[in-house]
Amino acid sequence: MTTPQQTVSKFDRYRALGLSTFAFTLCFAVWTIFSIIGIQIKDDFNLTDTQLGLLMATPILTGSISRMFLGIWTDRLGGRWVFGVLMLTTALCVYLLTFANSYYMLLVGALGVGLAGGAFIVGVTYTSAWFESKQQGTALGIFGAGNVGSAVTNFGAPFLLVALGWQGAAQVYATVIGIMGIVFIVLAKEDPLTQQRRQQPKQSFWEQMAPLAELRVWRFSLYYFFVFGAFVALALWLPHYLMEVYNLSIKEAGIIAALYTIPASLFRILGGWLSDKYGARRVMYWTFIASAVCTFLLSYPSTEYIVQGVHGEIRFQFEVTLAMFVVLTFVLGFFMSLGKAAVFKHIPVYYPKSVGAVGGVVGMIGGLGGFFLPLTFGMLNDVIGVWQSVFMLLFAITVGSLWWMHFAIRRAERMELRSGSEQTDLPELSTPDHYTLDDWRPEDKGFWESKGKKIATRNLWISIPNLFLAFAVWTIWSILVVKMPQLGFGYSSNELFWLAALPALSGATLRIFYSFMVPIFGGRRWTAISTASLLIPCIWIGFAIQNPDTPYMIMLILALLCGFGGGNFSSSMANISFFYPQKEKGGALGMNAGLGNLGVSGMQLLAPLVIASSVFGPFGGDPLTVVSGANAGSELWLQNAAFLWVPLIAIGAIAAWFGMNDISSAKASFSDQAVIFKRSHNWIMCILYLGTFGSFIGFAAGFPLLSGMLFPEVDPTKYAFLGPLVGALSRPVGGVIADKLGGARVTFWNFLLMIAGVVGVLYYLPLGDSAGNFTGFFASFLVLFIATGIGNGSTFRMVPVIFLNQRKRVHGDTDTAIKEGNKESAAVIGFISAFAAYGGFFIPKAYGTSIAMTGSVAGALYAFVGFYALCTVITWWFYSRKGAADPC
Repeated sequence: MTTPQQTVSKFDRYRALGLSTFAFTLCFAVWTIFSIIGIQIKDDFNLTDTQLGLLMATPILTGSISRMFLGIWTDRLGGRWVFGVLMLTTALCVYLLTFANSYYMLLVGALGVGLAGGAFIVGVTYTSAWFESKQQGTALGIFGAGNVGSAVTNFGAPFLLVALGWQGAAQVYATVIGIMGIVFIVLAKEDPLTQQRRQQPKQSFWEQMAPLAELRVWRFSLYYFFVFGAFVALALWLPHYLMEVYNLSIKEAGIIAALYTIPASLFRILGGWLSDKYGARRVMYWTFIASAVCTFLLSYPSTEYIVQGVHGEIRFQFEVTLAMFVVLTFVLGFFMSLGKAAVFKHIPVYYPKSVGAVGGVVGMIGGLGGFFLPLTFGMLNDVIGVWQSVFMLLFAITVGSLWWMHFAIRRAERMELRSGSEQTDLPELSTPDHYTLDDWRPEDKGFWESKGKKIATRNLWISIPNLFLAFAVWTIWSILVVKMPQLGFGYSSNELFWLAALPALSGATLRIFYSFMVPIFGGRRWTAISTASLLIPCIWIGFAIQNPDTPYMIMLILALLCGFGGGNFSSSMANISFFYPQKEKGGALGMNAGLGNLGVSGMQLLAPLVIASSVFGPFGGDPLTVVSGANAGSELWLQNAAFLWVPLIAIGAIAAWFGMNDISSAKASFSDQAVIFKRSHNWIMCILYLGTFGSFIGFAAGFPLLSGMLFPEVDPTKYAFLGPLVGALSRPVGGVIADKLGGARVTFWNFLLMIAGVVGVLYYLPLGDSAGNFTGFFASFLVLFIATGIGNGSTFRMVPVIFLNQRKRVHGDTDTAIKEGNKESAAVIGFISAFAAYGGFFIPKAYGTSIAMTGSVAGALYAFVGFYALCTVITWWFYSRKGAADPC
């Protein structure tokens, strides 16, 4: 059958390739402009290395995230107009950047400049549409060589910078990219798949995103994080590195940096051809092995050795000379270019109808490497004080990627031997049969007693410690913000409340997505992956918190990343709900959530202990000195509060991967689960769970800082853990009581208890001349924590009952009703968990806002009383009164 690509002329094919490659080259030049003009901006605005790293990385963030959406738009609309309009928009943003007069305005302008990076996926989608699959590797290699735009910037921008200043250089770039946008719209043609695309029915956003449920996509993303993300990071960082380490001028540094970026771009063409001829797997081996050797040598700092010889001391020195540095970075760039082409060789072959969506995600993850790595480079310089730490980090990433790929390939080879056929994919993340439960009938008493209960219990007791770790990481800032002012971090009270509140904001938002992940990916895999993701904020915080000069913006990013821990709750609860029969769900979910919630008190108990001494020795870094308060002059290892969880997270992720199960009958697409948005009870339960769990996590996040401000003579870190502890332990109790008495009845009386607790807090507040009473204040908060725990358990008991009864009205008492009820209740549990987690943001912010506006926290507390009264009325009307439509 003739394909659309075969009907186009060779001239049109190569015309499209040439135009898109040239346009992408200019876009890439704009995308990396801060690698040169950032050097003068640093001097003009007196920036630290970390601030410069953030400024360099900000365009990479926009360019990375925008790739996913631009890819989808290109799949729908074609590349001609998307590419042209994107370049014109970028030109406007670059021009407006020149009016910035503060660091924060520069960051905002850098976000707009970053749109240029999104051009990559637009060009990939547009270019691949012109070529057949056997030619796509070479064609995309040629297009990807547009990365040489960074060399254009490194070589040419220094001369513009010297002649015109950074504003003049930016204006030249804006003019050139704007002209190219117009030229592309005028000269480019619609790709040969345009007609076919218009005739096909329009796919919804979620249909286009469906391939992303395949873990193969995320494996490609991992490889691209190094080969592309590290390339972008080094392209941004090398001029600065060369000037500081080798004392070069900006022109000399730009030229030498170009010797890295040119091979890392142009040889991508060769990488595409080699991938077509020899296979992407082999090319990736070459890439990672050569990169490991280069980064190891580059990571070696200048060192002087003293050996005690027979006739006295023998001294010699090892250092990477400038000539050696140039050769090693050239070789590194060469092999990274091969790897970039090899990764993108896969996408049009595996996903010909979703090149934009899949390529957008892969490109986004790679681009995020270009965002996070420069930030980390600057932070490593500030904390460790060794310039070569940049390459030490890259060496670790390279070796980890090589090991994972080799493990995957060996596993694929074993599968090939067993099946007698070649495996075209590397199934390192596939689920072996013995981890998948194809026959799962928890409502069958015989099955449950003989087999099901043992399996469900094992999964529950692996899930609990993983959720414990998630809560510990999620609330880590509740302790950090208490100690930071004493250690010289010059943040205001409002800024500290923001740091305490932001993890809840991002965690709540992530919960919306996490709540749908278990039926798509499987509970075992998602638990392991989501737990492992907690390593990112813990390791990064451990380094950043060692320097009081770390910019507040970095701290905000780290606070947002701690939201990974908050997101885990909704997926964990949804997963466990599939394992248990209806009559035992309340107790099981109460155990999972209640003991998992102990992570908050565990963190607030252990963190103050480990920061007081050098627990990790020389591996933990240097302490900070207390500069204010009664303990001035003493030392604290604040980073230990983050490093403490790193080994435990690794153990938890491994245990989940090898010890838990996926349930095949629990599989569902997003569209299957999205039906809950039409269920009124989903939204009602969102309000009730906001009142219980939202209060628990909000009180836990804000109590240490609030009590320290209201009662300065008290060290809140000594008592803070008790509130979350009693709240977590009372959650299983709430679930068990609700199983016996009914969830609605327990929830109704529980909200009345919460109102009484808030009234008690108000009574013992410092007011006017009264110093207040900390004992009564703390006791009232303990009542609140206990009530939130009981309410958490009882509301989660209500959900499965409500939705099973709803489905039984439609399908009767059948297996269909049970399956649909379980899937809907699991999705609802996840979603209301996401909604309720916003309480962790609003409660600390309510404290800060009330204090800022009235000088007292009382206003926020009165608002809480009104909200709990509303929850009491809702519970009574819909669920607990006589004659309620849905008693539970």
